[in-house]
Amino acid sequence: MAQKRLSIYSALLANLLIAATKFVAGGFTNSSSMMSEGIHSLVDTTNEVLLLYGIRKSKKPPDKRRPFGYGKELYFWSFIVSILIFGLGGGLSVYQGVVHILHAEPLGDPTWNYVVLGFSFAFDGTSFVIAVIEFNAVRGNLSFWNAIVKSKDPSTFLVLLEDAADVLGLVIVFALLLCSQAFNLPVLDGVASVLVGTMLVAVSLLLARESRSLLMGEGIAYETQQQIVALAERDAAVAKVTNVLSTYQSPEEIVLMLIVAFKDDLSTADITDAIERIRRRIKEKFGLVRFVIVQPQAVGSA
Repeated sequence: MAQKRLSIYSALLANLLIAATKFVAGGFTNSSSMMSEGIHSLVDTTNEVLLLYGIRKSKKPPDKRRPFGYGKELYFWSFIVSILIFGLGGGLSVYQGVVHILHAEPLGDPTWNYVVLGFSFAFDGTSFVIAVIEFNAVRGNLSFWNAIVKSKDPSTFLVLLEDAADVLGLVIVFALLLCSQAFNLPVLDGVASVLVGTMLVAVSLLLARESRSLLMGEGIAYETQQQIVALAERDAAVAKVTNVLSTYQSPEEIVLMLIVAFKDDLSTADITDAIERIRRRIKEKFGLVRFVIVQPQAVGSA
């Protein structure tokens, strides 16, 4: 988690500096696409602040109001980030691009735009490479898409997709800015802004989908459920595990409930001892399982 925070802090500082530079360059050159890129970087800066806030809030210990802790704070703020990308990043970029297409104005000296784009590409490209390396270490043998869908830590794929959108947005702006200058078509600058905004909307919808799923509650993988069932049923007091219920409270916390049918010849004390054994074994083997609830059930009912 400390390394992840360092990556977010680095991206925060870089995006803040890049946003300021893009706004200055866009103001001097009258470039709509450069202003859109400035909005994009400013939204990214806000996103990283909210992610850091969500991470900090999610570490708050359980209390009477939240007996399972505050882990879902991270999922909530990740969802807010996806909405900001949609509204501020994508919406404003599309709007500004449309305005520039309808009222195209000749661009000023584009030299500063190219300088800023090169500077931004160096920083965003480096950040993207770091994000890919870190994500590859987490995803293992899964494809990128499956790793994003199965990930329980939105800060990981949020940073990855943000960086990917940054790099692709810079490529789009550079290509159309070059064409706009070469063919004297200032309308292409507005087209670049619309394309960047559309891309941001698409990314935000994907992030909103995944963040919403985590906020609503995702359970552990089927393979992990089977391992837990096998571990519990190895206990001599257990006749059968009839159901497994689980949810991620945070990327590092799982709430688990087992419905267990115990053998009929056991006393209350025997069942209590068996429940404690099962809880201990599960927590020892599965470090993310912080809360284990075992609900006894009669064999006949099962």
